[in-house]
Amino acid sequence: MADFSKPGSLYGAVDLGARKQALEAQARREAAGPQAATASVVDVTEETFTSDVIDKSMTVPVVLDLWSPRAPGSAQLSPVLEKVVGDLGGKAVLAKVNVDASPQIAQALRVQAVPTVLAIFQGQAVTGFQQVLPEQEVRRWLDELMGAVEQFYQANPGARPPEAGEAGQPGEQEAPSGPPADPDMMAAEQAIDRGDFDAAMQAYQRLLAREPGNEDAKMGLAGVGLLKRTSEADPADVQRRAQDLADLDAQLLAADLEMMSGAVDQAFERIIAVVKRTSGDERDKARRHLLGLFEALPAEDPSLAKARRALASALF
Repeated sequence: MADFSKPGSLYGAVDLGARKQALEAQARREAAGPQAATASVVDVTEETFTSDVIDKSMTVPVVLDLWSPRAPGSAQLSPVLEKVVGDLGGKAVLAKVNVDASPQIAQALRVQAVPTVLAIFQGQAVTGFQQVLPEQEVRRWLDELMGAVEQFYQANPGARPPEAGEAGQPGEQEAPSGPPADPDMMAAEQAIDRGDFDAAMQAYQRLLAREPGNEDAKMGLAGVGLLKRTSEADPADVQRRAQDLADLDAQLLAADLEMMSGAVDQAFERIIAVVKRTSGDERDKARRHLLGLFEALPAEDPSLAKARRALASALF
């Protein structure tokens, strides 16, 4: 059974701010009142992953179908997924990702074969499978998922989205409002879309020079650093090297990859263990690296307080 006891994230190359945006999406949902009807099937790209998967998963579970036109299994499984998710009448969303057209999504989620199916809820990959299953087994899997979602809402009634008609008129929504986007923030996001990490870092640095307390810019700068460090890393090679606990660079890069895959606590624990067993320059390098990873998360993230306490204990 999936565990929804705490929110997580798909924090990775697809969206640097997914963890923060998931929290913000939940806040928007709670304040918005009735929701418009949700399409049961959406085609997702790298540009729409946040809005179509992360944000929607704060309201309903999203079944992520990672497929390829080159994979015969995809042709078998995708129609089954469309049928069983469609039968739920909007209680779940099927998000389809062509991994050939959107390779960064597959890389960020560590997809090794297609078809792969993941269930995303509250911004977190909670369960999934990597094979072609008959319709009956897919329905059983989906029933277990929906049962776990219902258990989560029973334990957290305040998180349950309002039904249409509970407040105001069905589908009624206010027009978005707020200040215009900062030009340097827009420049950073555009540079990330182009894969120009240096330009993105420069844009965030310009913004921080004007607004030293801008949390989004701090997170963005730290996140781009993560992207740059891991963009050419071979996860299998890093895993092999990380077996040697004395290979400091491998340990730090392994932690970066864990952060990118959403294993935030695991990444922090890895570096804190390095801090405990090293001294001098190596210990300081690990400490500074960990503080840099802290910057990639919103200040209210519960993983930060736990890791800061553990780091203080390791240092003193």
